[in-house]
Amino acid sequence: MTITDVNLAVAAGIMTAIGDISRFNSPQKLVSYFGLNPRVRQSGLGAAHHGRISKIGRSHARAMLVEAAWAAAKAPGPLHAFFVRIRARRGHQIAAVAVARKLTVLCWHLLTKGEDYLWARPALVANKTRTMQLQAGHPQQKGSRRGPAYAYNIKALRDREMLIAAQAEQSYERFVSQWKARRPKPGARAHQSGRTK
Repeated sequence: MTITDVNLAVAAGIMTAIGDISRFNSPQKLVSYFGLNPRVRQSGLGAAHHGRISKIGRSHARAMLVEAAWAAAKAPGPLHAFFVRIRARRGHQIAAVAVARKLTVLCWHLLTKGEDYLWARPALVANKTRTMQLQAGHPQQKGSRRGPAYAYNIKALRDREMLIAAQAEQSYERFVSQWKARRPKPGARAHQSGRTK
């Protein structure tokens, strides 16, 4: 629930689908479990062709992750920057599925390490937690004493948290802008040209 765009329903659905996280010894196994991994077609030593996602696995959890990805595409933060980068090359739909896959990998790391999301917004997390408590039947607090979720009502504090998320997004953009396209391996081209003769 510390991930900005993952609400109680999505978090509960994902946790129910995952069960014990130790069943998955890598994030790729969890991605495959949700059917968010691309299909790969390859014959012999030829080049591998990556297609659409496999859609094998937990369809309900996959749908919730894609919905959370669409929400992440609208909120400032590194996930939004990732969505924009993929959308520029591949389009909206593929970008949303890529963010869903990224969320799955992120969930695996957070659950296996027992950590919170680095770019969590504390006031928003407190508000989500209090909403969950109220839905579970906890009594409402009366009186002048402010609860932990009160900070979410202060606009200046919300704006400050949004500014930090926007700075994280800019950091991601700067980091990615330094990436360079990979050059093909020296023997790969010669090997391919030898096969076509």
